[in-house]
Amino acid sequence: MFNRVCIIVLDGVGIGEMPDAAKYGDAGAHTLGNIYSFCGGLKLPNLYAMGLGNIADSRLPNANAPTAAYGRMAAQAQAKDTTSGHWELMGLIMHPPFRTFKNFPEDMLRKWLHCAGREGKWLGNHAASGTAILDKLGEEHMKTGAPIVYTSADSVFQVAAHEDIIPLSELYRLCEIAREMLVGDMAVGRVIARPFVGESGAFSRTKNRKDYATPPPSDTILDALERQGKYTLGIGKIQDIFCMRGVKNAIHTKTNADGITATIDALRNDNENVIIFTNLVDFDMLYGHRNDAPGFAKALEYFDAQLPEILTAMRPHDLLIITSDHGCDPTTPSTDHTREYVPLIVKGAGTKVKNLGTRATFADVAATIYKGFGFGDRGVGEAWL
Repeated sequence: MFNRVCIIVLDGVGIGEMPDAAKYGDAGAHTLGNIYSFCGGLKLPNLYAMGLGNIADSRLPNANAPTAAYGRMAAQAQAKDTTSGHWELMGLIMHPPFRTFKNFPEDMLRKWLHCAGREGKWLGNHAASGTAILDKLGEEHMKTGAPIVYTSADSVFQVAAHEDIIPLSELYRLCEIAREMLVGDMAVGRVIARPFVGESGAFSRTKNRKDYATPPPSDTILDALERQGKYTLGIGKIQDIFCMRGVKNAIHTKTNADGITATIDALRNDNENVIIFTNLVDFDMLYGHRNDAPGFAKALEYFDAQLPEILTAMRPHDLLIITSDHGCDPTTPSTDHTREYVPLIVKGAGTKVKNLGTRATFADVAATIYKGFGFGDRGVGEAWL
């Protein structure tokens, strides 16, 4: 039914609390609606025209005659992290979810540093905002050379280090060792290298972040399609999230602007890959986790302004899916991800304009793609075709 699919994940762009949000401390979360209210509006004419405001409980302006199919999706996995969200989009629902930690066992941390040949101590080892922990521990790190370890409400082990104190190659090696250790009962979804620069009182994280995900425990549709000779191009951190499984080609970008440019170029010129899978991380990383609602709003408006060029670059039998992996409401006191529905906008390849309703799982995306390429039902998720 279509020749190519372009999936754009607006990382952290939720569209309202799920019924169990209170269990995660996220009652009242509504990334899009709360930003709209906080900023006194959002200039998203292209997304509104496609039906973003027509999605149930969107709190955004409705379109009288939407130009795309629209709806929202619930996460079936009992989680709100990036890895689980992306895997579910591709048909792998995590049961049980990844483990989360308030802090990591000290014997594990000692073993980690010993394996790295770094006798001594670490700093931190608690849940924290990535920028706040630099304000708190960055100066001590500069004096001692000890890596800063922290986590969040998500399943992550994060290591922060000043690029002048622990060079990037060494920071990446530390994270690779941690990734090898954090398996089994200690498994976390991602180990993340968080390099930073600057001086005390003015530290800033660089764009040299690197994610080390755990491999998917079973097939996603990316694996299934690759076996059929149909390949995926991952743009942004997609290849990292799937540990290269089913993602033959990759473009590692550092900003939303880079990711959008790479997506447009692939839509115009790529003749090998049937899936162009893009993650735009700035919404989450730069604005959601930093409780920066105005910055989040500007990033949304920038993406909306690029939509006409994205649509123009599409071929007649291409399908565009715009969605997200979780919420990250910048108006809440927390700096963590939020347990929310995610938006679903679908256009192209003869898609009928209609309300797709509330989907029971993100895996409906995978089911639709698999069926649309002519391979029938996968047994996970329900195609909306």
